[in-house]
Amino acid sequence: MTDPGDRALPSDPAQPADRGDAALPAEFVHEVGRIFSERIPFNHVLGLELVSFSRERVRFRFEMRDELVGNYVRRTLHGGVISAALDVTGGLAALLGALQREDRSREEKLELFGRLGTIDLRVDFLRPGSGKHFETTGYVLRAGSRVVVTRTEMRNDEARIIAVGTGTYIVA
Repeated sequence: MTDPGDRALPSDPAQPADRGDAALPAEFVHEVGRIFSERIPFNHVLGLELVSFSRERVRFRFEMRDELVGNYVRRTLHGGVISAALDVTGGLAALLGALQREDRSREEKLELFGRLGTIDLRVDFLRPGSGKHFETTGYVLRAGSRVVVTRTEMRNDEARIIAVGTGTYIVA
């Protein structure tokens, strides 16, 4: 299910981001996508791919694989995979929310990665994690100077909601 507010990640960092967001230039966004996809090993293990983003929303996608199964009889996702995917989604939404608050240099923005951490994560499992692939979306509920609260959800390839989460993140 595509949200018209989402924008695809720019494939070429030299291309301007079609987002109307001067605080986050295309080069920076491309670098953030690369960091989340390539430099954080656990995201790679999960197979998370950063699909799109906007000022208000981020979206990841991953494929169902044998390594992610929690119930082998039903062939459904492990609850820890669901929680971790929602946490990553909420974390990026929190990071982008924190970056919207003030003008910072590229180095200061990247430095926030090292200070970003999960304070609390609540996950409501609404259905078994069945599907061929899954998408997570996240957005900011409130961004303070040190703490950001996000809302996330996971849907399967049939756009059925699997789980929702509320996360609280430290960004200072």
